[in-house]
Amino acid sequence: MNQRLLHTPEGVRDIYNAECEKKLTLQDNLHKVLKSYGYRDIETPTFEYFDVFGQDVGTIPSKDLYKFFDREGNTLVLRPDFTPSIARAAAKYFTEEDLSVRLCYMGNTFINNSSYQGRLKETTQLGAEFIGDDSVDADAEIITLVIETLRSAGLKDFQISIGHVEFFKSLITEAGIDEENVGTEEELRELISNKNMFGVEELLSEKNISEELKNVFATLPQLFGTVDALERAKLLTSNPGALKAIARLEELYGILKYYGVEKYVSFDLGMISNYMYYTGIIFRGYTFGTGDAIVKGGRYDHMMGHFGKDAPSIGFVVVVDQLLTALSRQKIDVPVEQVNRLILYKKEQRKEAITLAKHLRIENNYVELICQKESLSLEDYLIFARRSRIMEILYFEEKDRILSVNTETKVMKPAELTTLLL
Repeated sequence: MNQRLLHTPEGVRDIYNAECEKKLTLQDNLHKVLKSYGYRDIETPTFEYFDVFGQDVGTIPSKDLYKFFDREGNTLVLRPDFTPSIARAAAKYFTEEDLSVRLCYMGNTFINNSSYQGRLKETTQLGAEFIGDDSVDADAEIITLVIETLRSAGLKDFQISIGHVEFFKSLITEAGIDEENVGTEEELRELISNKNMFGVEELLSEKNISEELKNVFATLPQLFGTVDALERAKLLTSNPGALKAIARLEELYGILKYYGVEKYVSFDLGMISNYMYYTGIIFRGYTFGTGDAIVKGGRYDHMMGHFGKDAPSIGFVVVVDQLLTALSRQKIDVPVEQVNRLILYKKEQRKEAITLAKHLRIENNYVELICQKESLSLEDYLIFARRSRIMEILYFEEKDRILSVNTETKVMKPAELTTLLL
């Protein structure tokens, strides 16, 4: 056999046994929080037409997409980002809806990252989209929902860092950089995202921009922290668009205090996203144990228009794989309720064993049946059970006598289940 077939391609991995159980349990716990806020499930295809994620939409660059063709020659892509898919579906199925729509989802995304980045190319995401509401109240609900999902996972130490796209865009427009040189804007975005204050100063030193604006751009990499960061930002500029963005963030903070979640919130006016479809607040969630964000999201008021329905929207995704990594490194367990039992029997006890298994399954127990091999001892099956995270072996010592063996302590006692066989 070709040994290469046993391995997965670079950037993807198998998840099994305890890790898989914990991941599924975590997803279920997070999903319950979304449902508790009135969000309704939606499933979109794993692959869609290329134009759903095209340059006009402003999502993942084409070079990072997994592209292929159908029988008719149409270019298709594996879903790299949920938001455009949800926007397309919402525009199709909620065309006549004038009031807000709340949708939630779960599935995998696929991005063909460069191998040197060391990131997974397939990740599981769980998220929610609040469609048809441009209010700051919708912003506050989404931020609160993010915080509640992370708390439900067991996290205690995390921060949701919030920025506003229009703060940076307004300054760029005032400086004339967007019209003068697109390359300069892209380089400036990267320098600010990397918190490179000296790089920003060097880039703008030869540009025909006012000293006041140069100072604002150079300060952006350091313009983060608690609500006082907003006060500092107001002292730096008189730009109407930038001040409007700050006012929105201040109002948002006031509502988050009503929800009682303000301690989890900080602000970063130098936050810049690679997704060009964001129009208002953007945010990321961080915690110990992982360098990447465990939550990403923001407002995208114009995306739905690409699919034929104008509807302001805001949403987020939890990157489940990153969250699991963080929980593991912080020694936070994901309790798995499932307790497996193994019924071990000999051939002459087959009928009784099957009868017992049927009864236990009706009672919502998880039961495995194994006919004991003569070459293997009870100790061999105990070792197997520990590997398989089976907590108890029900062992037919005789036709009408069953012993219960705890796989961790090896304590053996009558199972008190004999009456089930009568």
